[in-house]
Parts: sequence; C-alpha cells; structure tokens
Amino acid sequence: MKDKRSVKMLVEASMMIALSMILYHITIYTAPQGGSVTAGSMVPLFIFALRWGMGPGILVGAGFGILELILRPFIFHPVQVLLDYPIAYGLLGLAGIGYRSKNQGLRSYIRIILGIILAISGRMLSHVLSGVIFFGDATGGQNPWIYSLIYNGSFLIPEMIISIIVLVLVWGIIQRRTIS
Repeated sequence: MKDKRSVKMLVEASMMIALSMILYHITIYTAPQGGSVTAGSMVPLFIFALRWGMGPGILVGAGFGILELILRPFIFHPVQVLLDYPIAYGLLGLAGIGYRSKNQGLRSYIRIILGIILAISGRMLSHVLSGVIFFGDATGGQNPWIYSLIYNGSFLIPEMIISIIVLVLVWGIIQRRTIS
C-alpha cells in the first residue's frame, strides 16, 4: 500500500511541476526591471503541498526552482542561485500547513489562505535577501532593503492575490474529486 502511495505522490509531483512550468510562462504583466505576474503558476505547487504536506511540498517547490534555474538561469553568485531558485521556490511548500484540511468549512479556507501567505512570504524573504546581499549596489543609492522589498513585492503580492482567489474557488472541487 505504501509503494502505491509513493508512486501516486511522485506522479502527482511531476504533473504539478509541469503544470506550474506551463503557467509560469503565461505572463500577465512583466515589470520593467524583471519579475512578472503569471497566470497562477504557484497554484499547482500549493495544491500539491496541501494534499501531501510541507515536507513533500518543499521538495517539489525546490524541484521546480531547479528546473526554472536550468530553463531560465540568472546566475550572479552560487549563494544567489540557492536563494533565488531552490530555497525561494522550496519555501512555497510551507503552504502545506493546510495539509489535511479535508472539510470545506471556513476554518479550512483560513488555513489555506494563511498557508499561501506564509509560503509567498518565505519566497519573498529569500528573494529580498538575495537582492540586498548581491544586488544592493545596483539600487542607485536607495536603501537596498526597501528597494528589494518593493521590487519583489511588485510581482509577488499580485501572485499571492491570484493564488488565493484561484485556490479558494477550486479547493472544494479538488476535495470532492480527490481519489485516495
């Protein structure tokens, strides 16, 4: 029984990473200095974390980050690569705090929303640290912390809003259609 569950988790992880990658390349808005708002690219990763928990969610998020590094690398320093790719995307697995939110009551949706906020806040923290440490000299004399917060918030806050709306709309359907 455990082997069947492991295979199911692995197949679902692969599908969610692939779906996230497709959605990641559907851009709604691109900021002038980089960063973009996508068509809910993090939602499949959140769904995986909510279905399987934080540990598997972190691994799948990190896997997505490594794939993104391979496909669209922006490499300045080895530590920057870690902060901007596997760590930042791995932190999306924190949405798994809503794991096992089986009922569709208000409490379940609150856990999901808090999980998304926590996950995107973790990703933002990782990107902000990378920005301050490695790109602080490129802020034109502005405070690197504020610059990095504004820059990363300009696309991560809209991504968070999109993710919350989409997940709240589909979570009940996902729960009804889930095959154990």
